[in-house]
This record gives sequence, structure tokens and C-alpha cells, in this order.
Amino acid sequence: MTKPPKPKTPRASRISIAQLMQPEHANNLGHVHGGWIMKLVDEAGALACMRHAQKRVVTVAVDSMLFREPIKIGDLVILNAEVTYTGRTSLEAEVQVVAENPITGERTHTNTAYLVYVGLDDEGRPTPIPALITETEEEKQRMEQAQKRQAHRIAHK
Repeated sequence: MTKPPKPKTPRASRISIAQLMQPEHANNLGHVHGGWIMKLVDEAGALACMRHAQKRVVTVAVDSMLFREPIKIGDLVILNAEVTYTGRTSLEAEVQVVAENPITGERTHTNTAYLVYVGLDDEGRPTPIPALITETEEEKQRMEQAQKRQAHRIAHK
């Protein structure tokens, strides 16, 4: 029988990705396509979950994604992701998206997304992943909020 994976903190999963937005990422108004940002968000969330689980993961749900501010050609998009919840085989990642003008340094929080992934074994089947343990009051609150989101997802399947 395999031992359960050792619990980890949100800090252990934290990742940041930065990418300069180019014309091919944008529409004719110079605003980056929402689908491009969604792709980056999914990659960032998956990387945080893979770092936590130390396994491959697949996306199973994306909560609503509200774009509060446009991201423009020439902006540096910074995605910060970390695990906020774990179940037996599933994980939730929170991904914060920030657009930065690399000349002025001005930063704008454009959106936050919550995504759910499932850890996979070598045969592609769901597999147990490490539990999440909190170290700070903020992490504890974020985990409680994540548990409520997960309960809502399950209730509305």
C-alpha cells in the first residue's frame, strides 16, 4: 500500500510567469484577446498544481473569468498562481493576472481566476495528491473560500 503524499503549503506551489504582449496576441484595437489570457491563466494554474502534486494534471473546471481592464500590446502580463484547495485527487489554483507597463512600471490587476485540476498517475488515471496545509491567517481564509467554491461546484454538477 502506498503512503499518502506529504502535505504541502501554498508557498510550495507558488509560481510566476511573465510574457510581453505582442501584436499577434491582440485584436485590431490593440487589446489582447481574452482567449490568449485564458490560455496563459490555464498554464499558470496547471504549473502551480503540478508543482504541488508532483504529477501531471488536467484542467476540469474554470470558474468565471471577468476581465476588469484591457491588456494592451506592449504590456508585460504577469501571472501569479498558487494552490488554494486540495481534495483527494483534485486541486484548485488561484491565478492573479497583472498587466504592467514596462516603461512606467504602472501595474493594473486585470483579473483573478480559479481553476480546478485533477492529478494523474502514469496511466492517466486520477491519483491522490498531497493535502494543503496553511501557515498564515490569510492562507487559512483563502482555503475556506476555496472550500466554499468547491462545495458550490459539486452542488451544481
